[in-house]
Amino acid sequence: MTINPRDFADHIARLVQVIPDDPEITRAADLFTKSLTAGGVIQAFGSGHSEAVAMEIAGRAGGLVPSNRLALRDIVLYGDAPRSELDRYDLERDPAIARTLLDLAPVQRHDLFVIISNSGVNGVVVELATLVKERGHDLIAITSRAHGEAAAPRHPSGRKLADLADVVLDNHAPYGDAVLSLPGGGATGAVSTITSALLAQLVVTQTVRNLLEAGEVPPVYLSANVPEGDEHNLRLEARYAGRIRRGA
Repeated sequence: MTINPRDFADHIARLVQVIPDDPEITRAADLFTKSLTAGGVIQAFGSGHSEAVAMEIAGRAGGLVPSNRLALRDIVLYGDAPRSELDRYDLERDPAIARTLLDLAPVQRHDLFVIISNSGVNGVVVELATLVKERGHDLIAITSRAHGEAAAPRHPSGRKLADLADVVLDNHAPYGDAVLSLPGGGATGAVSTITSALLAQLVVTQTVRNLLEAGEVPPVYLSANVPEGDEHNLRLEARYAGRIRRGA
């Protein structure tokens, strides 16, 4: 058996053609638009590689300024947890961490949450989703339905991320994420980061379209590496002082 990188590229290309037709993208963008119109901020969370997708949503060129990224390290940066907590191999499986993360976050009433998790079963994401819904926020999940349906739940409730979300965006990653089988078992060529980032960008661009069609000026970042980018971005960020974090 020979691994051909072109096969991976062809697989991704097929998904890029299919994913934009998902009607859940429009539903997610409508929730984004509702939140922003009401003065809300988009709160994005992902642990492990899923944090890369949260970074697609919060704080990048072409993205929405009223957006904030939550991360496991917030328990150290903004809380009083010791640095050693971040070395725990099971940190993202510990439901108790979710309440700390949420209590430390600058969250207000009309904020919307996006939780990204390929498996959708780990304790932090399920507990965070549970708390978010208990507190009355809309919730969008970016996850793999195939993996989530095949994986055993790790949260004491037996629930998974997809069970709690108002909108579920399927990244079409297979169980185990990778798509090119190896001769001795296992696979290479992970899908989820690429397709989840695509979903995030599709929701953002549809939200921008919604705002334009409503006659509003979308609060969108310029690249910091173009003339007047910093001035433009800092002016917009000032509207959300104390509500969005831009740093580690």
